[in-house]
Amino acid sequence: MSNSYFEILRPGINTTVQDGGRNHLYHIGVTISGAIDQRNYKFANYLVNNELNVAVIEFAYQGPLLKLKNEKINFAITGDVIFNIIRNNSNIEEGNCYQNYILNDGEQIDIISTKKSTYGYLSVSAGFELEQVWKSFSINTKAQIGPNNGKKYSINEKIFIKKSDIKKVKNRKINYKNSFNGTLRVLKGTNFDYFSNESKDIFFNETYSVTNLVDRMGMRLEGPNLKNIVNTNIKSEGLIRGVIQVPADGKPIILLSDHGTIGGYPKIAVVISADLDKVAQLTPGAKIQFKEVNLKEAEKLFKDYTTETDKYLNEYS
Repeated sequence: MSNSYFEILRPGINTTVQDGGRNHLYHIGVTISGAIDQRNYKFANYLVNNELNVAVIEFAYQGPLLKLKNEKINFAITGDVIFNIIRNNSNIEEGNCYQNYILNDGEQIDIISTKKSTYGYLSVSAGFELEQVWKSFSINTKAQIGPNNGKKYSINEKIFIKKSDIKKVKNRKINYKNSFNGTLRVLKGTNFDYFSNESKDIFFNETYSVTNLVDRMGMRLEGPNLKNIVNTNIKSEGLIRGVIQVPADGKPIILLSDHGTIGGYPKIAVVISADLDKVAQLTPGAKIQFKEVNLKEAEKLFKDYTTETDKYLNEYS
């Protein structure tokens, strides 16, 4: 094991490690988990010249304060994040997202907060020294699956870092800005016709807001109630990330990365794959309107999303 590590001086609100997730255990009730914003996760690895599926640190709102011990490393932070680098001479250097930095032994990274978003990512060259659980390094705190006994990180804990060759480090920078225009594009859900015509119109024409009831499992919305005219409880069915369930109170819930694998609430719609990263970054109070698209449109939009992501990832090829 490497003797290089981050000492956690402040853990932040919800600091875990995440990778692409575990997508081979869904049939036995283990959800995929993984980085909740897949684009920013990939960008973080790209900036330090890692393979795109290497585990990174994911944090929400306020991030950790980390002190490096026993090594010099190359790191990057992605998202809409305010952070400082505290150098050994006590100088405080204001950091910029989407570019890589060298951190020396004894120096600190102070991830102060996200801005108009929820999640950010910290990557290091070669990645972290972690124990894989069920073919993934992702932590699911609700199920307590993953490294660190499936728990978020706490003060004074250590996150070990793999050794890398800093001499070969090249500067990388991505000119990228997170953005959201207030609209989430959706496909009709499997239970769309359980809802009254009035509720269908409301869903696509009224504005909803994100409540404080949001975590990696899901996001509860506030807005006009949606009336179910068939049955508010159905036989439990398989669920996917982005599906929008409506319980008996009529308030929609958008499911996120750590959602359960089955559920019995009617599903009015599902957020298309191209917009899932945007959903993940919505903060309490954010306003949302839903726009219906068909399957062909959703497929094209995802292709466009993938092409745009690849454009950034190929910049230094």
